[in-house]
Amino acid sequence: MTEEFLQQFRAASRKYSDSSIFMHEAIAKKAGLSGTDHKYLGLILQYPSITAGEISKLTGLTTGAVTGLIDRLEKKKLLKRQFSKEDRRKVIIIPNMENSMKLLKPLFDDLQQKTQELISTFSEEELSVIKRYFTEAAVIMQEMSDHLNKK
Repeated sequence: MTEEFLQQFRAASRKYSDSSIFMHEAIAKKAGLSGTDHKYLGLILQYPSITAGEISKLTGLTTGAVTGLIDRLEKKKLLKRQFSKEDRRKVIIIPNMENSMKLLKPLFDDLQQKTQELISTFSEEELSVIKRYFTEAAVIMQEMSDHLNKK
């Protein structure tokens, strides 16, 4: 692998990352959310329920920042709080999938279609390599986030 190839790969990766941020900011704005609230909502939607403490651990956000996030998303009826019967200090977050999809799905439909068209141009072997890269790169980024959040 040449240095020139590595530089081109890094440039493509950086452009992908930047484009992803810009696109998600635009989607968030259209949905009436901040970019970070939009991305954290996406994280929360992956769970049938999650505690505020778990959100804090996953994201590295302070408990105060998580409370603000939950307040903003609850106000838009995208999730609701429930207090644990065993421990009233424990807040359980229940995403409102229906309202969230009503808000976000129309904004993602075109992206999904174009992404599917792009994916169909790759072989399963090529997609397997791309998937491996994303999977392993995500682990590296999570480790880096965890390391930086500890300091």
